[in-house]
Amino acid sequence: MLVDTKPTTFDELIRISGLSHGTDVWLGNAQSLIEAGTVTLQDAICCRDDIMIYLIKQGLEPNPAFKIMETVRKGKALKDPVQWEKYKEMMKANNVPDWYIKSCEKIKYMFPKAHAAAYVTNAFRIAWFKVHEPLAYYTAYFSIRADEFDSDCMIFGKEKVKNKMKEIDLQGNNATVKDKNMYAILELVLEMYERGFKFLPMDLYKSHSTKFLVEDGQIRPPLNSIPGLGTVAAEGIVKAREDGKFMSIDDLKIRSKVGNSVTDLLKKYGCLDGMSQSNQMSLFA
Repeated sequence: MLVDTKPTTFDELIRISGLSHGTDVWLGNAQSLIEAGTVTLQDAICCRDDIMIYLIKQGLEPNPAFKIMETVRKGKALKDPVQWEKYKEMMKANNVPDWYIKSCEKIKYMFPKAHAAAYVTNAFRIAWFKVHEPLAYYTAYFSIRADEFDSDCMIFGKEKVKNKMKEIDLQGNNATVKDKNMYAILELVLEMYERGFKFLPMDLYKSHSTKFLVEDGQIRPPLNSIPGLGTVAAEGIVKAREDGKFMSIDDLKIRSKVGNSVTDLLKKYGCLDGMSQSNQMSLFA
């Protein structure tokens, strides 16, 4: 849609949002008219408000202009032929072109302009951060949207990311829902690596329980991004460390109320390197 319309203004982005959220507004309708050169994006029917505003400009009274808009945006133009004929006569009497009337007849549902403006404003802000404050963008996305973030294949460089993407591609339609959801995150992680950013390793004292953090121009993943380590356990560890460093692995288990499975995961990711198992000292060690 962006390729076909080549938007250059914010208003045109709003129009595209209206087209993309409507039913039978773009495909077989506005798209064909724009490709044929009959209209430009600026003239096409994109949001429901466009109809009423255009008809009033053409000379129709506000009340019938509103009623025509309501009929079209609900996809009812051809469901009441008698009433629609009356509306058509009113439009033709005010020099509304045939292509416009036929376009109205094809529409099944139209998006309100206020919603389109809100969507585009939000998307524009996100895009700005992605370009100008990439680390803030990536940490926010991974923290809020990346439910299938998997440290096993994402934090150890782009080659691992590419290998996981190939693995999912090879599965085709047999890929699990989890893997399909993960693919979009893998694409974003790969993009992040290509832009020169990296992940720091998980750290028992520096990693947040659930949020990705910006640190020294890199991103520190949270403890719960370790596969198998749940949010409850991660929050327990973060709460316990507020009382000071852990004297040993046993001390960590007691204060954080976690079991062997959690400490085994922390060991696997190097979070417990250099930490003794027990507070007890051995005379023969």
